[in-house]
Amino acid sequence: QVHLVESGGGVVQSGGSLRLSCAASRSIFNISAMGWYRQVPGKQRELVATITGGSKTTYTESAKGRFTISRDGAKNTVYLQMNSLKPEDTAVYYCNAVGDVGDYVEATYWGQGTQVTVSS
Repeated sequence: QVHLVESGGGVVQSGGSLRLSCAASRSIFNISAMGWYRQVPGKQRELVATITGGSKTTYTESAKGRFTISRDGAKNTVYLQMNSLKPEDTAVYYCNAVGDVGDYVEATYWGQGTQVTVSS
């Protein structure tokens, strides 16, 4: 069962912008936090930004000042606005959500990933 669906990836030139979206299905309840991670081949997945239900945000150092995470609680959707993109931002971006599927057992759910490529 697909719980998270990402969109908005693509190819952009250095200095450009992209906006990623991630919609959580109604099968995920009590979402306490959502976030974005990214991964390049041969490296571990790394945190980009997270946001809690109370809208507290955290960012990896390289994203501060360039990326903004936001959330629409009514739509169970999280966004990542990425500005001033650099070639080193090239990666597959994954969305996640911390919640439960109606069993009150908190777990982390992941989307399928969306490719972001920044050309120099």
